[in-house]
Order: sequence, then C-alpha cells, then structure tokens
Amino acid sequence: ADLLDDAKARGYAIPGVNIVGTNSINSCMEAAAKYGGPIMVTFSKGGGQFIAGKTVANDADQASIAGTIAGAKHVREVAALYGVPVVLHTDHCQKAWLPWIDGLLAASEEYFAEHGEPLFSSHMLDLSEEPLEENIGICKQYMEKFAKVNILLEFELGVTGGEEDGVDNTDVDSSRLYTQPEEVWYSYQQLSEVPNAQFTCAASFGNVHGVYAPGNVDLQPVILHNTQKYIQEKLACEDTKPMRFVFHGGSGSSVDDIKYAIEAGVIKMNIDTDTQWAFWDGVR
Repeated sequence: ADLLDDAKARGYAIPGVNIVGTNSINSCMEAAAKYGGPIMVTFSKGGGQFIAGKTVANDADQASIAGTIAGAKHVREVAALYGVPVVLHTDHCQKAWLPWIDGLLAASEEYFAEHGEPLFSSHMLDLSEEPLEENIGICKQYMEKFAKVNILLEFELGVTGGEEDGVDNTDVDSSRLYTQPEEVWYSYQQLSEVPNAQFTCAASFGNVHGVYAPGNVDLQPVILHNTQKYIQEKLACEDTKPMRFVFHGGSGSSVDDIKYAIEAGVIKMNIDTDTQWAFWDGVR
C-alpha cells in the first residue's frame, strides 16, 4: 500500500507485466533495475499452468496453483539480487477460476503464519461478467480473507475488450467498455467496510487487450477523472484521487493517454502484448 501511495503522490504507474516463466520474470526485474523500478510481476492462470508444465493435469487447477506458487517462490529467492521493489500479483480471475485463487490464498496464509507477510502481494478478481452486486459481494468476501494477511484486492468494473488468457471479449457491447462513477462509488463503499481493506479498481475506460491500429480503440481516461471528482464529493475529503485505479490493456497506448490516466490516479499499468512481442522479436 505504501508503494502504491508513493506512485499516486509522485505521479507514476507501476508496470504490471504478465510473465510465462522464470526467463520473463528475470527480464522484468532486470528492466526494473536498469530503469529504476519498481515492478509488478503478474501471473495469469494460464501462465501458472505453463510454469508447471502443459502436460500436467489441471482439472482442479492443480497445475495453475502449483506453477504460480513456484513462480512466486522463484521471485522471492532472486528479487534481492536486483535491488528493486517487486510486487507479486495475479491477473484476471473470473468466477469459474476462483479455486485457483483459493489455492494461492492458502499458500499465502501458510507463508504469513511463518514470515508475517503473504506469499502474494495482491490478487485480481475479475467478476465483471456478473451483476454489480454479485461482483462486489464476492469481492467483499475475498477482501475479508485477504485483509487478514495483508493482501490487496484488485477488482474490475466493466469489461476490458480484446482477448487474453483464453477469455475473448472482442465482440463485447461497446457500452460495457466504459465504467460509470456510481458503480465505482458503490464498490468503494462496500469494500471500505472491511477492516484493513486495501484495494484497487480496474475501471473500464475503453481499454482493450492487445495492440490495435490507431483509431480502433477509443480510450476515455476522462472517465477516471470524473469518477475521482464524484467520489471526492461523496466523501467530502481533500484527497483529489481517493480511488487507486489500474490501467488494463496498456500495450500500444499513446503517451498522452497514459499520462492523462496517471493524472487521474492510475498507479499500475498492465503490459502483456508489447513484452510478448519483444520476446518473440528477440527469438526470431
């Protein structure tokens, strides 16, 4: 939480990079060390399965759980060598994938009992396909568990377009790509009721996974600015950016859009396609 507050105060967004193995994990930390860190190493359910091995059975998410835990332990063993702050995060988890998070939470609870901190820093629950009340209701249940071991919750409102980790939203209704301030405020109220709650919001403002030709993606970071103003007025507080926002689908975004989003309280930006392309470009 201190690191995220520093990002908000100093006006930067922590890169959240999806990884697929120890090679990409190390590349993230190497880049962070070179350019001044910090870095958020992000595991997807599919990425965790890949680390365990694609031939291993995963009918109960056992490969995804084991691989993600193995990757996290790798980070904890080598991160000190790079000398930069590293956040351990997991990406989109829809309702059907919650057993994956349950397995990771159990590992963090065990780690917390021994070390006084969780194995994972944060988890994202993407229940945006569910009605708002159900989405936030489930998130609140997990927030209560996370808060006991100092894990941050990232939740999603609206839908990030495009395709990632087998979830295809390329044909989604465009209206779902833009989150309303009232939805964010409702979520803020509900999650704030949990003692020791720490959370970030992946609000949709036209974000799309992947890289597209100019003009095909209509980003509207002004939605985030308007939402911050709405919540500030509801709270009657001096903080002009009471909600911590995250930026999904960051690959290929213009510098101006990125800067404007950061000005609205974005403290983390996800990157996947750009880094995967860089890996492929290096191999070929």
